Amino acid sequence: MSIAISSFGVYLKKEPLPLKKSLELLDESDLVSYKVISKLKIENEEIVKALGTQDYIQWILEDTDAAANSAVEKFMLFITYYQLPDRVPHVPEECYAGGGFQRLASDSVTLEINNNAGFNKKIRGKHLVFGSTKANLWQGGGKFPVLYLFKVNEDYAASREEARIALNKNLFHKSSYFCKVEMVFNQTLIPPNKEQAVKAGEKLLAVILPILETKHLPDW
Repeated sequence: MSIAISSFGVYLKKEPLPLKKSLELLDESDLVSYKVISKLKIENEEIVKALGTQDYIQWILEDTDAAANSAVEKFMLFITYYQLPDRVPHVPEECYAGGGFQRLASDSVTLEINNNAGFNKKIRGKHLVFGSTKANLWQGGGKFPVLYLFKVNEDYAASREEARIALNKNLFHKSSYFCKVEMVFNQTLIPPNKEQAVKAGEKLLAVILPILETKHLPDW
């Protein structure tokens, strides 16, 4: 039950806000130049519990426009959705550290996203590089970049801290949600550099964000 300060209409406890359409029903034909190679499911219940949601997809994509065997030809798209804002946003910085990888680089990036059909935005995101503790980290093997951002109600956020701020300012709605869109470039022999990863991310986001906003995420 929502608890509100009646004189101001401030909701201290939010109600669940389900997706308009399950992420698993995302239409592959809408992905334009991207081909779905495989759809992964997390079998470990402890990992799903730590993730904090059953609303997710983990798809391996192939960019059919990319050169064969290029560093950005294949990658993983990982989208998670949370119906309630009571969860601490799950971030790759902690996920991969828990999986035995160490963070080698971390910086904010501005993503220029334009699908040439009315979706034209500059959105801040986070670019990370991880490496296996068992590999020669700067010699290619075991090193891979990750790019991610959050969609929080009507806003976008580049980090967990920004996502929390966006959630906390939403005092006058009964519901609130956040969604993380993550791209993991670990499907090729040679990982992309930062410029390549950002460019590939902008290209995919110009496709996937309009799909999410119009067909899957709640209207706001």
